Amino acid sequence: MPWFVKIEKGIVDKAMFDLYVPAHRHYVRDLIAKGHQAKTGYWKEYGGGMLLFKADSLEKARQIVAGDPLIQNNCVQYELHEWCIVEQ
Repeated sequence: MPWFVKIEKGIVDKAMFDLYVPAHRHYVRDLIAKGHQAKTGYWKEYGGGMLLFKADSLEKARQIVAGDPLIQNNCVQYELHEWCIVEQ
């Protein structure tokens, strides 16, 4: 399964963003349970973050990202990329 990365930038104030963080964390735990090996985190100095996960295809990755509560509630703008690993 290829790796994908969602790079995001927050577009709402922190109070609004923080309302959806518990749902986002639940969503990531669900991805992990389903075998997507998801990892999530934020840029301390930039007000954005990243979600790294595995998916069968770019279309499946788009579907996975669409389920993120931060996307569903318009808290972030994002880019989605397939990450081609050169060395491990």
